[in-house]
Amino acid sequence: MGTTKSQIFTAQQNELATILKVLANPARIAILQHISCQKDCICNDIVEEIGLAQPTISQHLKELKSIDLIEGEISGKRVCYCINQKKWQDIGALINNFFKTTYINCC
Repeated sequence: MGTTKSQIFTAQQNELATILKVLANPARIAILQHISCQKDCICNDIVEEIGLAQPTISQHLKELKSIDLIEGEISGKRVCYCINQKKWQDIGALINNFFKTTYINCC
């Protein structure tokens, strides 16, 4: 598969594609749902809830952090994860705007 020529697309198109690529994994969706229901959440809690290996969960958390959708606060030897509410709202607005402004004019 060839590389994407991201420079020919708008910044908004590239940002939306990056976000959707990160979200396009059911484990990450499950992690977000779990974190959103907790006051605070550490990796081992997520491992127990989701049922994937700790290194796999850590990799998914890394991907979610790469788009700033989650934040991690160090507490001793643990990292406590939570939803970055500002970014959550920004992503929601970006996706909503995409659906509102993209019209279906096909046969």
